[in-house]
Amino acid sequence: MMIRSDIRDNVMAGRRLSAEEGEFLLSPLVDPHEVGELADAAREKKNGPTVYYNLNLHLNPTNVCLYRCKFCAYSRDLGDPRGYVMSDEEILARGREATEAGCTELHIVGGAHPEKPFEWYLGIIRRLHDSFPSLHLKAWTAVEIDHFTRISGRSIKDVLQEFIEAGLGSMPGGGAEIFDPEVRRKICPRKADADRWLEVHRTAHRLGLRTNATMLYGHVETVRQRIDHLVRLRELQDGTGGFQAFVPLKFHPANTLMSHLRPGAAIEDLRMTAVSRLMLDNFDHIKAYWISLGVGPAQAALAYGADDLDGTVRHERIHHDAGAASPDTLSVDRLCRLIVEAGREPVERDSLYRRVDRK
Repeated sequence: MMIRSDIRDNVMAGRRLSAEEGEFLLSPLVDPHEVGELADAAREKKNGPTVYYNLNLHLNPTNVCLYRCKFCAYSRDLGDPRGYVMSDEEILARGREATEAGCTELHIVGGAHPEKPFEWYLGIIRRLHDSFPSLHLKAWTAVEIDHFTRISGRSIKDVLQEFIEAGLGSMPGGGAEIFDPEVRRKICPRKADADRWLEVHRTAHRLGLRTNATMLYGHVETVRQRIDHLVRLRELQDGTGGFQAFVPLKFHPANTLMSHLRPGAAIEDLRMTAVSRLMLDNFDHIKAYWISLGVGPAQAALAYGADDLDGTVRHERIHHDAGAASPDTLSVDRLCRLIVEAGREPVERDSLYRRVDRK
């Protein structure tokens, strides 16, 4: 089925798509390549030929987590021999590795450890910032911030302010999963709900923190629930303007309590990227996260509305524990070659999308 002419006209005229139009574009009956072509036109108008990447490294201080979501292959119960907690020395060594590798960003997320106090998490940021002040610390999902409010008795605003004072630079977008409460009851019943996730990001934006947003798709959700998720993100962005990028995350079922599900087809990942670009007209950037998509599909997604390949991404564990077959890291040369082969112009950015000039 071809794209309806009214939808094509709306996109080319810069008019916002409705939820119904988004659901139509996500339908498997609609040609995904046509959707991609339309999203590529929208990307070109917003970002021109530029595709961004950054030099980043991941730090997951612990995999012990009280939430134990059904889709997660990374987390472990307290007492599980496969659980770990990094020492202060190991954490600082990761910061040193990032700095020596020329990274501009350290991406920090982990588990909601049932026995670690708020001060432990705060100390991670403070020590890293004091030791490596030039390193941008992008840390803690909204679910983790919600956990910190519960164990500290502080408000969202007070928790975030303490982290900002300690050296927090921005926030990732994890923990969003799918906003629909029915889905959350099935896959992550114990963690913060959609309203709480959105309130954490709303508060962060009011405090001047830039954040990302995500959606974990390809499990038990419907097309309508995906579009509802995107619309709710778009509405918050209308109010705050604080989101930098949207990252559609492909669900990997291996080693999870949902391992009976089959991974989705790559062409549907490209469709999801394209529809994200078309629906999120007020987001500047759409990421093709190669860790989640795979390197080849992520490169292809650059023709389906994406304008960011994320970065070098050393030491990512969460997607790899769930069966992602992507490599542990990509070199700058490889990232740039992927972008050039896609007919785009590679530009290194920092965490706030400022160009980095290394000459």
